[in-house]
Amino acid sequence: MNDSAKEAEALIAGILRIDKSALYSGVLGPYGEQLNAVNIAVERRLRGEPLQYIIGYTDFLGLKIKVGDGVLIPRPETELLAEKVIEHIKKRFAPVFVLDLCTGSGCIALAVAKHCDDVAVCGVEQSEIALEYAAQNANLNNITNVRFLKGDLFEPVAEKKFDVIVSNPPYIRTKDIAGLQREIRDYEPIGALDGGEDGLIFYRRIFSGAKEHLKQGGLLALEIGHDQSEDVRKLALDNGFTDMAFYKDYSGIERIFWGFAP
Repeated sequence: MNDSAKEAEALIAGILRIDKSALYSGVLGPYGEQLNAVNIAVERRLRGEPLQYIIGYTDFLGLKIKVGDGVLIPRPETELLAEKVIEHIKKRFAPVFVLDLCTGSGCIALAVAKHCDDVAVCGVEQSEIALEYAAQNANLNNITNVRFLKGDLFEPVAEKKFDVIVSNPPYIRTKDIAGLQREIRDYEPIGALDGGEDGLIFYRRIFSGAKEHLKQGGLLALEIGHDQSEDVRKLALDNGFTDMAFYKDYSGIERIFWGFAP
């Protein structure tokens, strides 16, 4: 099955709220309202609206994450980041205190809270819309050991220290946004994409603040842009992070910064 066929299958199953296998059972019409709903969804997709916005959710490490206008759609690279953080936490003695900056839909914070025992997770986000989605996703997945705070990076957790700080911050260069796929450029929130002139604005602030908010030996884990590893390495060194590594994504690109506070 090619990508177009898979997307059509996911679109129809998502709109009709049925399992994909039911599409081939021969029981469905689609008739009346079902057909109308599918036609509207197809028109939206043809205009470039992301599939996840149309069906209203995406899967993330076994969680159902509600997404829509005003919140970034989680990517496979972000799943990889969350997986590695979860693996790291499971090797530590509990309890573990985790801070997720630029939490968006809450996907990372919720995955960590769901899959790790004895953790307390805090997700920080500036966007009211995104915070609403994060709260809904916590309820949707019955996760209670995470709280979401509105604010600018470390602002809402001024005097607190954490064992792990994780973030998927905005990292696209401002000049590159116009060249993104229309699904991203025209529909996803620019504030969750735009990392400033060089794409590094948030990394500078995160590295600077992490020194004060990480416990000794605490982990800082960041998703980074496809060509940013050397710039991020320099920022890390400038801020005292000498114990570090970079992990590659499924395409062999260095996509995750992994560093420990001195």
